[in-house]
Amino acid sequence: MILKKPIVTEKMTGMSEEGKYAFEVAKSANKLQIKKAVESMYGVTVDSVNTMNYYGKKSTRYTKAGLVTGRKSAVKKAIVKVADGEIIDFYSNI
Repeated sequence: MILKKPIVTEKMTGMSEEGKYAFEVAKSANKLQIKKAVESMYGVTVDSVNTMNYYGKKSTRYTKAGLVTGRKSAVKKAIVKVADGEIIDFYSNI
């Protein structure tokens, strides 16, 4: 599974007016696979794909056993630009 979930934030909602949409994707996915997955799932034409890898944030908890440190899982994001006039509606299946 290449596309894990769409990223719906205030910033990405603003970018959707420009035809750009963000997805959380599999770590091993490349740009061509992401493009093909978005086109087949949403039926749109993809112009470009930009990817970024985020390292997991460091997290600490205070417990009975003392201070426990760890990391959240790393994430790969993709910003997809669709052709002019085409939109992706994330809320159609609700």
